[in-house]
Amino acid sequence: MIERDKPHTLGELEVEQARETENIVNDLEGQRVFGTEHYEFWLISTIALCWTLFQLYIVIEPINSNITRSVHLTFALVLSFLIYPMFKKEYFLRKIRWFGYTFATLGLCTAGYIAFFYNDLALRPGDYTTIDIAVALLGIVILLEAGRRVLGFALSIIAIVFLAYDMLGPYMPELIIHKGASLNKLAGHMYLTTEGIFGVPLGVSAGFVFLFVLFGSLLDKAGAGEYFINLAFALLGKFRGGPAKASVVASGFTGIMSGSSIANTVTTGTFTIPLMKKTGFKPEQAGAVEVAASTNGQLMPPVMGAAAFIIAEFLALNYTDVIYAAFIPAFVSYFALFYIVHLEALKLGLKGADEKDLPKKFDTFIRGIHYLIPIFFLLYTLMVLRESAASAAFNAVSLLMLLMVVQHPFRAIIYKQKLTKEVWISGFVDILAGFISGAKNMVPIAIATALAGIVVGSITLTGLGQVLLEVIETISGGNIFIILILAAVVSLILGMGLPTTANYIVMASLTAPVILTLAQDNGYLIPSIAAHLFVFYFGILADDTPPVGLAAYAAAGIAKADPIKTGIQGFKYDIRTAILPFMFFFNPELLLISGVDSFNPGDPHGWVWITDPLRIAEIFVTAFIGMMAFSCFTQGYFITWTNIIERLIFLVIVPFMFLPKVMEAHLHLPTYHLSYLIGIAIFVLIYMFQKAKLRAENTSKLEVDL
Repeated sequence: MIERDKPHTLGELEVEQARETENIVNDLEGQRVFGTEHYEFWLISTIALCWTLFQLYIVIEPINSNITRSVHLTFALVLSFLIYPMFKKEYFLRKIRWFGYTFATLGLCTAGYIAFFYNDLALRPGDYTTIDIAVALLGIVILLEAGRRVLGFALSIIAIVFLAYDMLGPYMPELIIHKGASLNKLAGHMYLTTEGIFGVPLGVSAGFVFLFVLFGSLLDKAGAGEYFINLAFALLGKFRGGPAKASVVASGFTGIMSGSSIANTVTTGTFTIPLMKKTGFKPEQAGAVEVAASTNGQLMPPVMGAAAFIIAEFLALNYTDVIYAAFIPAFVSYFALFYIVHLEALKLGLKGADEKDLPKKFDTFIRGIHYLIPIFFLLYTLMVLRESAASAAFNAVSLLMLLMVVQHPFRAIIYKQKLTKEVWISGFVDILAGFISGAKNMVPIAIATALAGIVVGSITLTGLGQVLLEVIETISGGNIFIILILAAVVSLILGMGLPTTANYIVMASLTAPVILTLAQDNGYLIPSIAAHLFVFYFGILADDTPPVGLAAYAAAGIAKADPIKTGIQGFKYDIRTAILPFMFFFNPELLLISGVDSFNPGDPHGWVWITDPLRIAEIFVTAFIGMMAFSCFTQGYFITWTNIIERLIFLVIVPFMFLPKVMEAHLHLPTYHLSYLIGIAIFVLIYMFQKAKLRAENTSKLEVDL
């Protein structure tokens, strides 16, 4: 890792940017920040610590899932009112006012009501008392206010719209009319059953997501975040556009620890953006590279912005199957971004960073190699031993805690330093900080999943899914391409104001079933995970879509650039990711699924998984070539600048590489392998033509100089 006491460029940047980065995060998320001299710091830390200990306890001693969800939301609500102010003004930020404690207490009482009176509620299902209904109504209001504070207005407004639709069904336009629900029925359904707020999304947040977020938080406190950044710079910094390439790799590693685009951006961007600017990238470009890399961090297994767990729960899939299906699209997207950065460096004529400003490769790798142990252990227990997500995460957290305890004394022994009391306890301090940070990081996810439960509950209460099916079919005329474009646009619009996880839940509940039904009606037998990953991908892209993309604002703040220009440039880089959902929708082999049950394509038990290593390698390599071609099309550059004809030819290559069986059918090819060969042949021809063009350009320049 980078030595603090040396006048090292990266170390200087870290010190210089730390306060600025913290200000950006606090400004974007609107959190109160208290020093250790304030009692609020200790109050919030104690509650956060208790939440983490509760989540670890229920893995060892499982309790009723309804009680777990109730306690989980209780902690989240209490912390949301203590950490997030009513308004982002100095008066509210400086300290917690009396009404903040009042809201926190109401959150404790309403969310905790389910756990406190679980047995009583179980004995009178549907026969609720006046107190039950009053608590439910108050609980919904409290949750809406918590959502407004933590996540902004968007998700709370969407929830209110759905609640209004539930009650005003008879007064709706004929196309979306329904019989409506009374206030008592609505309150009971949304709050006192597992159909609404305390439904599957919140259950996943309480059961799996917390442990993975805790794992990432502990990794960060252990020093893994800094290690991955330094390692990426050590390996790639000296190459052309090296800092930008290091940014891509570092953000990919950070994606393992964090499911947040903003967290990824500020964690790695503090180092990468200033160095990208130093090596010749414009401020908007430097910020945009970091935004594109950081938003794509949510595609990276195993965390995937917490949505992987909810996808698994919604589809009754094993969590490891979701990771398996998401593997090729995620890595193809990341390698393509790496290639785009290379093209940008060529266009700008950039060089790498000065080697003296970079950490030593071997020393950097060795100093943090132990951080890889819990990560590989987690993947091994998930993918090979196929343990449950909760069990695998708990075991990985336990191993990581052990490493955190011994790493500082062990390092002191290696470097022949004195073993002081501070060295011995530093690991325990890091663990405590990780426990507190992990709980704080969970607040937005828990609130988002609870609020998204209102949308899910509305669908089950009103039959909205069938109504939406008819509406979309009417608008699209049953055309599957129009349906997909509509779903993509709606996901992007919703994602501008929603966290990725909440966006996915809303879109998966509303549009994913519609996409699957209409696809089947049009003769496309698609595995359900293709539709779910489709809306998930576009929800992620919204994080850098102007005018609201918060990741772009974070990167622009560090780069001292215009946030709108940064967001637009970042979206240009991310256009490559936007084509992937369309490709794996029409070619599920990109998800390593070669067939489905024709009678029930949505049933995971009928899916035929691709397991042949050679076939997997073929799919990956050809998809990457197709993505390179698309990147050359969007960037207007290959070996040298491309003209319009060359760019269009690059675009023609894309379907040959991504959709070989579609091309086989439409062009009447004898085998789909011929589609691959045609695409590669065109690619090689362009390469040869560009080589000749570059030689001609260089010859012309030489003649002019002479």
